Amino acid sequence: MFQLHPRLEADTREVARLALCRVLLMNDRRYPWLILVPERADIREIHQLSAADRAALIEEIAAVAHAMERLHKADKMNVAALGNQVPQLHVHVIARFTTDPAWPGPIWGKGSPEAYEPGRIEAVVAETGRALGR
Repeated sequence: MFQLHPRLEADTREVARLALCRVLLMNDRRYPWLILVPERADIREIHQLSAADRAALIEEIAAVAHAMERLHKADKMNVAALGNQVPQLHVHVIARFTTDPAWPGPIWGKGSPEAYEPGRIEAVVAETGRALGR
């Protein structure tokens, strides 16, 4: 049975559920940042997914990245599946800008997360959900 990792549960807000993945908004207002989590139990790596689920994952990544690029008019879309701190398979989709605090490097290890203000995160979740067609 699928269960969202507690760290992801604590650090994010749910935006949508796609055919395979749960789409989560990272609670860090510095970056437009979504996380896709395939709703499959005990999966740590992409290669552990079935062939059909791997194909679905890449299509969902592409759809989410496209929606984020349009919504935020991003200079670059970053997609990463690291899993060094959270072992559950999850894929980061981050809209990047030449003006963001970490550009041109990766966002990890650059400053501290800045949570959305109360009330603002709900607006971002709704706006992002609309961009995803939800």
